[in-house]
Amino acid sequence: MLTPELIPVYIALLVTFCAGGVVIALFYSYFERRSESYKRFAAIAASGPSIDREAVSNETRRRKAVEVTLRELEDKQKIKKTSKLTLSARIRQAGLSWTLKTYYLVCVIAGSLTLLMSSILFGLGPFSSVAFGLTGALLVPYLYVNGKRSHRFKNFSMEFPNAVDVIVRGVKAGLPLGDCLRIIAMEAQEPVKSEFRIIIEDQTLGLPMDESVQKLVERIPLPEANFFAIVIALQSRTGGSLSEALSNLSKVLRERKKMKAKIKAVSSEAKASAGIIGSLPVVVATLIYLTSPEYISLLFTTATGNITLAVSGFWMLIGCLVMRKMINFDF
Repeated sequence: MLTPELIPVYIALLVTFCAGGVVIALFYSYFERRSESYKRFAAIAASGPSIDREAVSNETRRRKAVEVTLRELEDKQKIKKTSKLTLSARIRQAGLSWTLKTYYLVCVIAGSLTLLMSSILFGLGPFSSVAFGLTGALLVPYLYVNGKRSHRFKNFSMEFPNAVDVIVRGVKAGLPLGDCLRIIAMEAQEPVKSEFRIIIEDQTLGLPMDESVQKLVERIPLPEANFFAIVIALQSRTGGSLSEALSNLSKVLRERKKMKAKIKAVSSEAKASAGIIGSLPVVVATLIYLTSPEYISLLFTTATGNITLAVSGFWMLIGCLVMRKMINFDF
């Protein structure tokens, strides 16, 4: 029941509610906009960490994939290093089309010619002639194959940085990697041309890109080819910028080339000294034979001289190998 004492209180409450309603009606749009902005800020704040977490997780997965790929490649290289290089593989690395029968035939021919030269031209005894014949049969074909192999590796390391630059320019221009390899297989210099042609042929037969490039390391066991195979394997399995990776590889290869030239210049004096020391006994023996053949003929006509000559030649060979080991630098 409304009493006269409560009328002022009811009037005050009514005025308060009316004033509150007027204020809400006037400022409702402002509060609504603020609430919407708060909602948007909250949504952005909530979505920001999730995007960062997703990027971090992608980067973590990529790093793990790179680590797994590098570990697999390292295990394969350890297996290849422990396995012994066969004669057929050495002949193939030299770029020769010989079979094992052809190699053995060359050994027989080289041994026969050495035997005839030592017995007819130099008048050596049977024991010495047979010894020289066996040495020629074993050493001459090996040195020929090894020389061809080293020369081929040298030409490959000289031409390979240019081939990598061609791939970098082609990839930056938008060409696929396979087309860049075909360009090298058609226009590069030997032996890079033939090796990349084999890669294209392996791909034509259905072999993946990374596996076909890995076989390049088996044919050309050089650090340059190994670096290239690692870059291609990482890019094919984990992704990334191929042009940037190959561009960095090209810089590394050219710096290695400069370092090789610098090492060659620094070690040239030591190599000249080793050549003089190694050739001095042969030159002196030849001059003595030309001036006083009776004095040095005892080395070839007597058993004691033959044994002395064989032992001296063996120790001279050991000395030359030691000097060669001392003046060759691997990096």
